Amino acid sequence: MIGTLLIGLREGLEAALVVSILLAYVRQLGRRDAAIKIWVGVGAAILLSLIVGGVLTFGAYGLSFRAQEAIGGSLSILAVGMVTWMVFWMLRASHGLSAELRGQVDRAIIGNGWAVAALGFVSVGREGLETALFIWATTRASDLSPLVGFLTAVSGILLAVILGYALFRGMIRVNLSRFFRWSGVLLVVFAAGVLAYGIHDLQEAALLPGPFAEAPAGASGVIASWYGESAWAFRVSHVIAPDGVLGALLKGTLGFSPEMTWLEVIAWLAFLIPTLTIFLRASFAQDRAARAQRAALKTTTVARPEPVTASSKGTP
Repeated sequence: MIGTLLIGLREGLEAALVVSILLAYVRQLGRRDAAIKIWVGVGAAILLSLIVGGVLTFGAYGLSFRAQEAIGGSLSILAVGMVTWMVFWMLRASHGLSAELRGQVDRAIIGNGWAVAALGFVSVGREGLETALFIWATTRASDLSPLVGFLTAVSGILLAVILGYALFRGMIRVNLSRFFRWSGVLLVVFAAGVLAYGIHDLQEAALLPGPFAEAPAGASGVIASWYGESAWAFRVSHVIAPDGVLGALLKGTLGFSPEMTWLEVIAWLAFLIPTLTIFLRASFAQDRAARAQRAALKTTTVARPEPVTASSKGTP
């Protein structure tokens, strides 16, 4: 639930910032027609995102259990990849986003201006598709009902729209660099949980070794240990109920399940530790570079010399 709220808030705020920059720039250019076309692109992107979300939620129930698990596991891993890319892209692009978008508008507005509608569609559609896919994967991983996940995500998106409008109107000031850093940290943690659940789905589909598949004929030693009961890292359902409050909270935030295989645990650690380390190092390095640049600008600013007057020269 927290994961779906956060992804709705963050993705919604990114989309709101992009749309605000596009609209503000075409308004400065006096191109009201371009602003209307941007909204056409935004509306088409929202419609596409809703269609994709509906297909993901209701489209797989006619398939066999193994097929559903195979598709679910594959899409969960895809969602992790997309969200991870988004987190690092926003970290890299946040400082120069406005200038980059204005350059794209300058190129898109040439001619009849419909290319700027495509720009709005791609900018918002990318966020919408990532949101739909990650919310679907998160609700599966945390056993939330699709309706609860959808409503929670919509709440985050509405909050993002309000924040985006307030930022656009100058009503509030938010340190976006810090917001995207710490929301990125939380999303990396949530993504690690989704990855572990995706691995679990692929194990249930017998596409990966695990407790739900038999070891290949003649397998022994290390290979055989990845199958059957020995594939479980721990099983503590008698201590933490999977459907209890604590179990649901741990699964929805950290991706922890009372029953996890060794492959799930290894995937969770192998993704979380290096990704979080690289992300935080890059984020703080970017802040240090920005502070150094500001300090350099201050030190290179030379005060204008006072005008020389007769009184300042002194009387001969």
